[in-house]
Amino acid sequence: MRRFEIILTRLLWLVPTVVGLVVIVFAIANVVPTDPVRIIAGENANPEQIEALRVKLGYDKPLYVQLLRYFADLLHGEMGTSLYSQRPIIDDLTSRLPATLELTLAAILLAVALGIPLGVVSALRRNSLLDHGLRVVTVSGLAIASFWLAMELQFLFAMKLAIAPLNGRIAGFGPDTVTGLFIVDCLLSWDIESLGSAMRHLALPALTLALPAAATIVRFTRAGVLEVINSSSVLYQSAMGLPRPIIVWKYVLRSALISTVTQIGLIFGVLLSGAVVVEAVFDWPGLGTFAVQSILQSDHKAIMGFTIWAGCMFVLINLAVDVLQTVIDPRSTR
Repeated sequence: MRRFEIILTRLLWLVPTVVGLVVIVFAIANVVPTDPVRIIAGENANPEQIEALRVKLGYDKPLYVQLLRYFADLLHGEMGTSLYSQRPIIDDLTSRLPATLELTLAAILLAVALGIPLGVVSALRRNSLLDHGLRVVTVSGLAIASFWLAMELQFLFAMKLAIAPLNGRIAGFGPDTVTGLFIVDCLLSWDIESLGSAMRHLALPALTLALPAAATIVRFTRAGVLEVINSSSVLYQSAMGLPRPIIVWKYVLRSALISTVTQIGLIFGVLLSGAVVVEAVFDWPGLGTFAVQSILQSDHKAIMGFTIWAGCMFVLINLAVDVLQTVIDPRSTR
């Protein structure tokens, strides 16, 4: 029952959070000195045409009227038309979502697969040479810029060693669309050749996003394990003669991962923002590439649409993390 109350409370906070996000994004978009009407009208438009277009699009109204109209459009699933693609923005976001989702999920899974075991090993061998080495690597991983790492990986694995594609999402045509996730669609259609191509194209961008995320997970897992492993309950289990691997992986890790799970939710937001740069470097046809092109085109509505979508996804992921915490730590529901 307590768990249901927690979920309901988070859902109720979702509405004012999203409303505040829309207001902030709308305000920032209107602070930018560029005039969206002049961009839409084109360079050859005369002042009369620009003013007529301004009235037609509603930009002559006060800002609060424009904001209310924007809220009404959002409630009807409308975000306007992109100057970059000349398509409804909601259609662009929907069509590009699977590519970004596949990249982000692959990066998170890779970061978790690397970060949690290394964090546990680092804690169990505290102050050893391995521990010091991992701490140096994690600090370095947090300091590395994603665009620099992406270009270095491209140079090494794509240009020098030629064992990975330089850019793109797949060679040739993609598999029959079912989910939009190429890896899943290739498995569903049992297209082994396309599966291999999709995985090779996914490897470098996913690794670029995963390495800094894994560094964060290592640090929080190490800290959590060190805090729990010296607790009285663990000492009691050791005195009872339980094997150390069972104590560590069954009891210690569950309590130690509470803070790590929270960080994984926050890391999703970092990966989402980092994907903008990484997708641009690897020419990955996702939301990040769409956002970069929208910025270059000064496409205000497309930028606002992407920002609002990213914010909503971040809020929903953190909601899922809160629910997962109640599963991992039953004490949080008391």
